Amino acid sequence: MVEIADGRTQPGEVLRYGIIGAGMMGREHIANIGHLEGAIVTAVSDPHLESIDRAHAAVNPGAHMAAFSNHRELLDSGLCDVVVIASPNHTHHEVLLDVLESGVHTLVEKPLCTTVEHCKDAIDRAEATDRPGRVIWMGLEYRFMPPTQRVLAEIRAGTVGQVQMVAIREHRFPFLVKVGDWNRFNRNTGGTLVEKCCHFFDLMNLLVDDRPVRVMASGAQDVNHLDERYDGEVPDILDNAFVIIEYEHGARAMLDLCMFAEASRNEQEISVVGHLGKVEALVSEGIVRIGRRSAGYGNVSTEPVADPDIRHIGMHHGASYLEHVALRDAILSESEPAVTLRDGLASVAVGVAAHRSIEEGRFVKLDEVLG
Repeated sequence: MVEIADGRTQPGEVLRYGIIGAGMMGREHIANIGHLEGAIVTAVSDPHLESIDRAHAAVNPGAHMAAFSNHRELLDSGLCDVVVIASPNHTHHEVLLDVLESGVHTLVEKPLCTTVEHCKDAIDRAEATDRPGRVIWMGLEYRFMPPTQRVLAEIRAGTVGQVQMVAIREHRFPFLVKVGDWNRFNRNTGGTLVEKCCHFFDLMNLLVDDRPVRVMASGAQDVNHLDERYDGEVPDILDNAFVIIEYEHGARAMLDLCMFAEASRNEQEISVVGHLGKVEALVSEGIVRIGRRSAGYGNVSTEPVADPDIRHIGMHHGASYLEHVALRDAILSESEPAVTLRDGLASVAVGVAAHRSIEEGRFVKLDEVLG
């Protein structure tokens, strides 16, 4: 990548990407970048040799990708203009602080960090190391799923009027196996409602467009991983929950999570209701339903939604590819990121509050969590 006098990148050149963490999500990023015009993966870091080998297999044929066992070696190599942090959750804080000091453009996968304190520390470091033209992007790719984008467009067009209620259902399969089984324990993930559900809390905050103020949750580990042992220890991650969020100006949102519900047609369903109407997204099927109260009960239109510009579907219905397009465009145009570290903090804070609510059996105010 060519540098200009003030340290910013020159549009029209190829962006060089480094991937920190070559596990499942790291390889998902490699595959998406491989389909991205004007981009190439030049380096990867991971202490796990098998993950490095799989990362090499994921790059485009004939492409050269340097491999490092430590993320600091990757940062010191000078091979990257953009770094994607896809390492395990509990490493995000340490890795992100080092990446921010390096000055490169950054995408950090969800969750931002596993604690509110670490999230706030990362934001402080990002502000302290800021430079003109650098983009620091929070990886919350569910925003970019085409049905979700359509729901957001309908809200902004006034179809439902003032948003009053948002309901998101995720009925899916259990947590996948990860290297070292790190995702089996709350101490590594931040807890299921942080690790997995920060995506949905971010969507709720975006759809309602207001500040969350109180959280009430009920959840447990009832089915998954109870027969597993790791060094004699039983996993402690929740596999189901209901979460209610109240917003400053009266709107409410609810999450219905079940992670032993493979017997479902749609992994994700989103419903938004306002005083004028309702819009729904059936994400797995790629369908949006739109109804207006003025049209009468049952008069609902159903439309398939797809984005013809998606070059790689991947694990998230093309959302990761669209996220990378938006990130690349922000870098080249020297624009503000569409998803910020503060969005990441807000989504983690709701998850932390939900876990506290389950543990203590009460509503938890976000101010308690944010400090």
